[in-house]
Amino acid sequence: MTANQGQELAELCKRGDRKAQKAVYDLLAPKMFPLCIRYMGERATAEDILQEGFVTLFSRIGSYKGEGSFEGWARKIFVNTALMHLRKKDALKMSDDLDTARNLASDITSQTEHIGYKELMALITALPPGFRTVFNMYVIEGYSHKEIAQALGITEITSRTQLSRARTWLQNRIKEMKRNA
Repeated sequence: MTANQGQELAELCKRGDRKAQKAVYDLLAPKMFPLCIRYMGERATAEDILQEGFVTLFSRIGSYKGEGSFEGWARKIFVNTALMHLRKKDALKMSDDLDTARNLASDITSQTEHIGYKELMALITALPPGFRTVFNMYVIEGYSHKEIAQALGITEITSRTQLSRARTWLQNRIKEMKRNA
């Protein structure tokens, strides 16, 4: 979607144009659904979050000022919708019950070179909710640890620790996959 398309569709949606709303849905749903799955970890809940996200998007369309991309503005709505759902379910309590992670600074890049995109996405959605949320926000969405801490009501250190634990968790699962292959 170009910046002009986003601006034009947003303006039409502000006026209640149903065709424009359908066009926005058709353009954004295929991009936002994978985001919802990454945060929720399961398809059924992700479908609910997608729907809630569109309800929020259309109810707040008047606040889109045309600054920045429409898709980027919409993406923030879907991320925030997913985070609100996780907060309500208390799923953001960090997963301290898992074994203390070893090699916190280890990087999984070399491990992920030998697995496919679908397998990696399946592993990410299988992360414990606290790990998955921080991992998605930092690695995929590009939030800083400071922004994550503010959004989740945690410290920056907790955000860094959860990211490191998520990486270690993923690295261990990838090693298991390789052993079982």
